[in-house]
Amino acid sequence: MQTKMAMRIAYEAHKDQVDKSGMPYIFHPYHLAEQMTDETAVCVALLHDVAEDTDMTFEDLRELGISEGVIKSLMLLTHDKAVPYADYILSIKNSGDITAIAVKLADLRHNSNISRFELIDEKAVQSCERYKDAIKQLSS
Repeated sequence: MQTKMAMRIAYEAHKDQVDKSGMPYIFHPYHLAEQMTDETAVCVALLHDVAEDTDMTFEDLRELGISEGVIKSLMLLTHDKAVPYADYILSIKNSGDITAIAVKLADLRHNSNISRFELIDEKAVQSCERYKDAIKQLSS
């Protein structure tokens, strides 16, 4: 039940967004969700960018019936721009939240797949390097 709700929320939240390659953004969280092995992880994957990249808040998600377990992982995955990226990755790793770690690893792997992009510029290459470093850190 929660998975269907998470799918609908993610779709509504991202329906007007496109990724860096011009594809509908919703394909990204759907791709991550397909790799998860339990309902909580699927919901976290579907919703992982909602609070960070849309107007929806954690309180909105609570009001829509998203569980506290899912929200806890989402809060870890939501990068506060005031926090350096390396510290953000370290906080996920040190949290011990296996769901957040699994979703972040899938996110980083998908984001570092530059074959998805039509234009591979220096910024894309630098981002991929940062993502690969984060994968190493989270995997160790």
